[in-house]
Amino acid sequence: MTAPEAHDAAHEQGSARTATPTMHIGALAERTGMSLRTLRHYDETGLLKPSGRSEGGFRLYTDDDLARLLVIRRMKPLGFSLDEMADLLEVVDRLRAGAGGTDGAGSSGSSGSAASTSGAEDADGVDSVADTHGSLRARLDAYVESAQERRAELARKLDMADEFIALLRGT
Repeated sequence: MTAPEAHDAAHEQGSARTATPTMHIGALAERTGMSLRTLRHYDETGLLKPSGRSEGGFRLYTDDDLARLLVIRRMKPLGFSLDEMADLLEVVDRLRAGAGGTDGAGSSGSSGSAASTSGAEDADGVDSVADTHGSLRARLDAYVESAQERRAELARKLDMADEFIALLRGT
């Protein structure tokens, strides 16, 4: 078997295990314009974990991982820290999972306990989930507001850069 065939076989094995098409880190880097070093750093910090590993131990990423990375890439120019990025991604994940994983998805966090309450506690559990959803929504709204403010600041800086270029051209 040639090296490319071995690579393709490992890629297909990873795809079969995850039942989702996967790509290696190099393909992900190429599709996003991000460096391998950055992607490895995101894995080490937990910001973007690969969905799997090939039999050879290579990181395997899915289209969902790609979409998550594109969100991260869009946050970078706005100056969000890695911690802020991780927090925002957690908020979005939990909102999409039904405010804390009450669908049995097994998400972490205190709100996941509402799914395991007995029938007598269901009303409290529903209130807890509603509170959690409201809290998550408030956090998301704060990130939207922050992103808008950061974008406005970037626009002001871009206007100043345009003025500077016009000054230089007029000299």
